[in-house]
Amino acid sequence: MNIDRFVMAFAGTVVLLSVLLAVTVHPNWLFLTAFVGLNLLQAAFTRFCPLASLLRKLGLKPGQAF
Repeated sequence: MNIDRFVMAFAGTVVLLSVLLAVTVHPNWLFLTAFVGLNLLQAAFTRFCPLASLLRKLGLKPGQAF
């Protein structure tokens, strides 16, 4: 798995988990969803993703986006 696919899978998992927690525990978990969305949006424009930087240091192969 390359960095791009891992970042998208991780972001999707966190979004789904935070929505589930917002429905079952407390609505404030939606702030986590908003944080992930804002991070994806800024990464699209700046081409900087903290998770991608960490994964690159751990030795994952880069994809096209990062």
